[in-house]
Amino acid sequence: MGVTRKHPLLQAQDLWKEYPMGGAEPLRVLRGVDLEIQKGEIVVVVGPSGSGKSTLLHILGGLDHPTQGNVLVDNDDMFSLSEEELASFRNRKLGFIFQFHHLLHEFTALENVLMPALVKGEPVKTAGPRATTLLREVGLEERLKHRPSELSGGEQQRVAVARALMNEPSLVLADEPSGNLDEDNSSRLHRLLVELSKKKGVAFVIATHNPDLTRRGDRVLRLAEGKLVGQRHG
Repeated sequence: MGVTRKHPLLQAQDLWKEYPMGGAEPLRVLRGVDLEIQKGEIVVVVGPSGSGKSTLLHILGGLDHPTQGNVLVDNDDMFSLSEEELASFRNRKLGFIFQFHHLLHEFTALENVLMPALVKGEPVKTAGPRATTLLREVGLEERLKHRPSELSGGEQQRVAVARALMNEPSLVLADEPSGNLDEDNSSRLHRLLVELSKKKGVAFVIATHNPDLTRRGDRVLRLAEGKLVGQRHG
C-alpha cells in the first residue's frame, strides 16, 4: 500500500504581488510563491528587510489580495469569498500576532482576549472561561483585570498571543512577534509559542529576523527577491 499524503492545512499557489509605479515598471514584491503548511507545524520565514515577508503573511491571512494566485485554507479558497465572508473566515480560522500588540487600551487583558469571540457573536458566558484559561496558559492569571498600560511589554505581547488563539484557529500568522521585546522576554515568548503549538495542534507561520526563534521552527524558508529560494528543517 502507498503512503497516504496528509492534506495540507494551507496551500498557496503561484502567488504574485505587484504594486503599480505610475507608468514605470510595477514593483514586484512576490514572484510565484508556492507554499504548503501542515497542521501543527511551525514554519519560520526569514529574509532581508524588504524581501516581502510581511506582504506574504498579509496575503496568507487574507489581509491583502494577491495580484495573481490563490490561497486555500482547509481547502477553502479565501479569495473566492466576498469581503464580508472573508472577514468572518479570518476571525474563525486564523489568528494574528504582530510586532506591536495592538491591544485596545481602554479594555482589560481579559476583555482584549475576549474580543474575537464577541465579534463572532459568541456570548461572554461561554467565551469568558476560555479566555481566562488562555490567559492562565500564557502565565497571566494574575493580570486578568489589568489594562495594557499596567502591563509590561512582554505581558502585553502574551495577551496578544492569547487573543490570537481565542477562536481556536487552525493557523496563526505572526509578523516579528518578538521584534519589540528584550532578549529575556523574546526567549520567553518563543518558548511559549512552541509550547502552545504542540499543546493545541495550531500551525504557526512566523516572519522574523530573530535567530533564536528561527532555530525553534520545524521548517525555515528563505524569501529573497520575491521568491522562496530554499528551506531547511529546524
